[in-house]
Formats: sequence, C-alpha cells, structure tokens
Amino acid sequence: MGSADVILVINLFVAGLLAAAFMTIAIYDKSRVSARWLAFGYVLGMVYFALEFVIPAFDNARLPVVAAFAVFLGATIVFNGGLAHKYGVAPPWWPMLFFLAIASVAVYLVQELPRQSLTAMMAYQLPYAVMQFTALGIVWSSRQRRERLDTILMAVLTASALQFASKPFIAHGLGGRGADPQSYVQTSYALVSQSLGTVFGLALALLALAILVRDVLAEATSKSETDALSRLLNRGGFERHAEITLRDAARRGVPVALVIADLDHFKGINDNFGHACGDRVIETFAGFLREAAADHHVAGRIGGEEFAIILPGTNLAAARLFAEGARSAFAALPIDSLPAEHRCSASFGVAELGAGEGFSDLLRRADEALYQAKGGGRDCVRVSAGPAGRQASPVFNGRG
Repeated sequence: MGSADVILVINLFVAGLLAAAFMTIAIYDKSRVSARWLAFGYVLGMVYFALEFVIPAFDNARLPVVAAFAVFLGATIVFNGGLAHKYGVAPPWWPMLFFLAIASVAVYLVQELPRQSLTAMMAYQLPYAVMQFTALGIVWSSRQRRERLDTILMAVLTASALQFASKPFIAHGLGGRGADPQSYVQTSYALVSQSLGTVFGLALALLALAILVRDVLAEATSKSETDALSRLLNRGGFERHAEITLRDAARRGVPVALVIADLDHFKGINDNFGHACGDRVIETFAGFLREAAADHHVAGRIGGEEFAIILPGTNLAAARLFAEGARSAFAALPIDSLPAEHRCSASFGVAELGAGEGFSDLLRRADEALYQAKGGGRDCVRVSAGPAGRQASPVFNGRG
C-alpha cells in the first residue's frame, strides 16, 4: 500500500467521523437543516474515497473515474446546500446539478485525451474550484452578520478553490498523474493532491462544525437570557449585556444612559381584569419598547412590571427625550383585552453614566429617579442629577 493509499484510508475514516459529528448536531437540534446536509456531504465524501481506493482493481477505469468525480463534485454541491441553509440563502440546486451533469460528461469525454493533457486535468479539477467559489458566494451574499469564524471560512474557501485550480500545474510539475487511472495512487502527484485535499477538506469541515456549534451555543444562551413573556432579555441577560455595552462605550469614549420604566397601577390591572390581561399589558409594552429601541440599544424586563433599556452613545438630555417620547406614546396606546376607554401608563427614571461609575451605580441612580417618578404622581419622567446629586430632577409630567 502506497502513501497515497494510506491517506485515502485516513480520509475515508475522517469523513465518517465528520459526518457523525454533523449528524449529532442535526439530532440535537432537529431544526438545524444545514447540519443534515453537511452530514450527507461527508457521507458522499466517504463514498468518493472508497471509489478512489478501488479504481486500481478495474481493467477499464473510465466509468469508475467518472463516478468518483461525480460523487466528489456532488459532495461539494451538498456542502454548498448546507452552507446555504446555514446562512439563510436559497440553495442554487438546479444550477449546481446542471453543472454536475455537464462537468461529468466533460470528464468522460476528455479521457480520450492523453493523461498528461492540461485540458484533461483542468476538466477534472476546475469544477471543484467552481463549487468552492460558489460556496464563497453563498457566504458572501448572506445578510447575516459575519463574525470572525465566517470570515475565516471565506478565506479558506478561496484558498481551497485556488488549490483545485492549481492542481493541473502541480501535476505537470511533478511528472503527471500516472500512465493510467490504475497507477494514479502510486504517483507523487497523488500524494500531494490527497494531502492538499485532506488539509483543506478538514479545515472547511472543522470551520463549518465550529460555526454550527457557535450558533447552537448562542441560541442556547439567548434562550436562557430571554424572558418568555416579553421576549426581551431577562434580568440576568440584561445585566450581562449592559456590562458589555458599558465597556464598549468606555473604550469608544461615548456617553451611556439608562432608562428604567415601571408600569403604573399594574396590580390594579391584575385585580380588576385578570392576570391574562396583565400579561397582555406586559407583552404590549415590551413590543412597544422593542420598536422604539434602535439595534444598538439593550432592552430587558428586569422585574415583574419593570423594564430597562441601555442607550449607548446617548447623553442625559437625549435619554430624557427618549423616555418622554416613550411615556407619551404608550399612554395613548390602546391595549387589547382592556376596555377601549382604559389607558395604561408608565413611570420612567433616567440616568447617565458618570466618571468612575459602574453598572450598579448607574442602575441605582436610575432606580432612585424612577422612585421619585412613582412618588410624584406616576406617568412622568424623572432624571438623576448625576453621581453627586441627591435628588432626581422633574422633567416632564403627563398629568400636567
């Protein structure tokens, strides 16, 4: 058994392990369609390596060579389908399958040419490069936010496509790919080609696996930090994201403000109209808060009827205007399940992060301002005078 044979056997088992890894994710999260496609892609990879290993046993290897080519190209197509599902892009199945058919016919026909013909070698390798560039296009065209792993994946896809495109020239430089398909595995080119395939195939698989695991963990974290009723961050999630936001704002040198809101007379709503109606009020206010918040804001439900929103890049005056706009708009908002003439209101406390303060200090001052708003007749906004200030300042009052 030559060195290339050993690599083929290793690749066969590695492809099996990767297929099992992706299938494990698919079983863990049945909604993750991309993991099923990626698992299938590596199953096809196993078939390809098995075909490459048995090709020397055929007297006429023309059809087995075409079959191996088609299976491996099919594996790259299925891999692309998995990426498309992962990145929310419509998989270009029909164009890719049509390309598979055309490329397979071309490989069958070019076997009439001399083995060392550059045309024949390019007909075999360039379709793989095209599929890798297609995968790159899928990731690039996604509207999902790209993180570091996604960028690395794009770089590896580019490098993989280029190594496929360069293989005909590598084969030429190493003395060719053998006198016939049966002798391919004994050539120096086979060793280099299979080694390159192992490196890039494993790199792509591990990156795809890491990205899927990252997404699974991110979703699990998001679920653990999300309040089921309001679909905002719960208190723990809000505090964690608030700390991150404050650190980022300090790094960028921008102000940060915190607005806390508490629904007025909420116990009376539960007592007079029932808890289901109270839940509806919470859902309505949470939805209103989500719509009012910008993408970079952090909103959460930090108590039964208490909400908070971190406003990075916002000073005290702007945060006060945000709170007053939210107060007046919510007070005019009809609530399902409540009588048409009944309107709900909320009280607001606002504070801006001061020099040397942490999140707990900011939260305490905003909470003190909210307490002043509740004590000042409700349906109003109060702002903290600052770290040195002892009283919250009245700003707007919906009761006039």
